[in-house]
Amino acid sequence: MTTAYTASAAEKTRQNYEELQRFYPPLTLEKPRRSPMRELISTVLSHRTTHADEELAYDRMLETFGDWAGVAAAPTQELVHAIRTTRWPDTQAPRIQEILRRIKAERGEFVLDFLTEWPTDKAMSWLHDMPGIGLKTASLVLLFNFHKPVLPVDTHVHRIAQRVGMIPPKASADKAHQLLLAQLPADALVLLNFHKHNYWHGQKVCFYAKPNCARCPLKGFCNYYLEHHGPATPEALAATPARWDLAWGELQH
Repeated sequence: MTTAYTASAAEKTRQNYEELQRFYPPLTLEKPRRSPMRELISTVLSHRTTHADEELAYDRMLETFGDWAGVAAAPTQELVHAIRTTRWPDTQAPRIQEILRRIKAERGEFVLDFLTEWPTDKAMSWLHDMPGIGLKTASLVLLFNFHKPVLPVDTHVHRIAQRVGMIPPKASADKAHQLLLAQLPADALVLLNFHKHNYWHGQKVCFYAKPNCARCPLKGFCNYYLEHHGPATPEALAATPARWDLAWGELQH
């Protein structure tokens, strides 16, 4: 007998999208939050780094060197010092400079707007070929800035997909990109909402340690909940909040 907990991965992905679409504010394909170049470089800075420390590193970098040409030409150790609030500044500084130099050499200026006209696969390959640019970073730039039908899989999306059963427990983040994209419509708006809602959910409810399962609207079909709490009772489901309450914390954009 098929139950909510034994539903297929594709069905769980659909349920996840629908439940979180009700739980969190739905998003629209509005003007990007940051320019393409800022999104690209900020995402490089953000690896294993808090949002506040990423922003501080970015601001110090531009305050110190003025513009992208200044960053690219800066003595590397000075750039390392400017972005010292990030997790691995010694690795990120030369990568950022190599990315900037390659963009300037290939395009003649520090811009990414040309990706608007490129097919998704070509744009993804071009970005992924840059040093230190993985699928997550390339997908963030292409989805947020150019509304391409791609799916960024960060640690939150990856963790929730594994716990719920949308992907196998040992699937890598790169494999999760492939599996989840195959289960979702090739629609940038759907993919944006799926990404952001799971990102928020990982930040605010489905923590790495001690997830707040009582507040979670996914408990009726989540493998992790079943394993740790047993099948969700009618009482547990009825007690689940219907939507996110801003009193619980601000949702980061």
